[in-house]
Amino acid sequence: MIAVARLATAIGLAGLIPFIFGMLAILLWPDAQATCVKLFYIYSAGVLAFMAGVYWPIALQLEHRCFPLSPITTLVISQVFFLSAGLSLLLPIEGQAVVYPVAYVALYLVDVRWMRLYWPGWYRRLRAVLTLVACACQAIAGFWLLTHPLIAASA
Repeated sequence: MIAVARLATAIGLAGLIPFIFGMLAILLWPDAQATCVKLFYIYSAGVLAFMAGVYWPIALQLEHRCFPLSPITTLVISQVFFLSAGLSLLLPIEGQAVVYPVAYVALYLVDVRWMRLYWPGWYRRLRAVLTLVACACQAIAGFWLLTHPLIAASA
């Protein structure tokens, strides 16, 4: 049987592949840039919504206690990130280029500030790496799109 830490690490690292290839496609494949940008941000929204969803089981476990957050606060945090993920898809590309990396960093900060007692050390380290790479891809793609508005406008 495979250890949870190994499986989660493998899945997490595999989840970076669409970020890396998406960023590279945006930079290097001008003929398909509009499609690549859409797919890149749809994937970004999906991962952000998925990550926000992990707070629901925590909130359900907190029903009879309120340490360090109440269940209501935990559910509200989840919904804020979930709604940010979906509604940001309605923004122009320039807005998405700003919102997604900020949201990923904010989600990580919530994890290390308020959820650290729920996550094992290996998971917190994994999240740091995953967040760093995803945000780097977001920042590079976003910078490219913000500095090349004619190409971004076609998305």
